[in-house]
Amino acid sequence: MNHPTDIRRERALRPRALDLYSCAGGAGSGLAGAGFEVDGCDTADRPNYPFPYHRGDALAYLAHLIDSGKIRRYAFVHASPPCQDKCTLTVGTNRSQGWGGTHVDLVAPTRALLERSGLPYVIEQPNGRAEIRKDLTLCGEMFGLGVIRHRNFELGGWTIEQPQHVPHRGRVRGYRHGRFYDGPYVAAYGNGGGKPTVPELQAAMGIDWTDVREELTEAIPPAYSQWIGRAFLTSVRELPAAGHGEAA
Repeated sequence: MNHPTDIRRERALRPRALDLYSCAGGAGSGLAGAGFEVDGCDTADRPNYPFPYHRGDALAYLAHLIDSGKIRRYAFVHASPPCQDKCTLTVGTNRSQGWGGTHVDLVAPTRALLERSGLPYVIEQPNGRAEIRKDLTLCGEMFGLGVIRHRNFELGGWTIEQPQHVPHRGRVRGYRHGRFYDGPYVAAYGNGGGKPTVPELQAAMGIDWTDVREELTEAIPPAYSQWIGRAFLTSVRELPAAGHGEAA
C-alpha cells in the first residue's frame, strides 16, 4: 500500500485542469481519469460534484483567477457554457414554447477570457451551435457507449486530429411522432416519451456518482473528456505541476 506522503507527492505532480460550467462532473471525471487534478466551477449548487469546487459565476471566477495570477496553477481548461442561445433546438420549433428568446450567449465571453488566460482549452457544445469552431466531434459510439450524444469541441492553443466517426448501430430508443422505436441507444435528454430510467442513463453515460436526472442529461460522458485529456497530455512535453489545496 502506498504511503500517504507518496500519494500526496504523486498528486502534486499531476497537472491541474479547470472545469468551467462543471455541472455534476461528467467532464471533470474524464479529465481526472486522464491524469489531471481537477477543480470545478458552476453557478448552481452541485453537491454530487466529486472534486474541489467553487460555486459562482464561471466568467467572474475565471476573470478572478486571471487577474490574481492563480490561473497559473492550471495546465488546461475545459468549458461547457450553457448552450441554449442560438441553438437550433431553441430557435426552431421550440421557440413557440418560449425557449431561445432570452438566453445569453456565454460562448464568446468565455472564449475571450480563455484566450486572455494563455492556457490551452476546449469549449464544448452540442450540434446546432453556430458560433463554435468545430475542431473535434465525438460520439458515444466511438467509445462503445449506450448514447449517441454528438458533441463538438473548439480547441484553443493546441490541435489534434479528428478521429474517424463510427457508424451508428441503430436508432435511439423512444417515441417519435407517436410511434415507438427500439434501438441500442437511450435518449440522454428530457423525460417521458420512452426515455430511459435513471439507472439505464447512468449505465449508458458511464456516470455512477449522481442519480439526479437533470445532472445526467446535462452531462457529457466522461469518456469524451478522458480521451481529450489524454490526447492533450501526449501532445505536450512539459506541464506545470498541480497547485495545492482546493479551488480559491
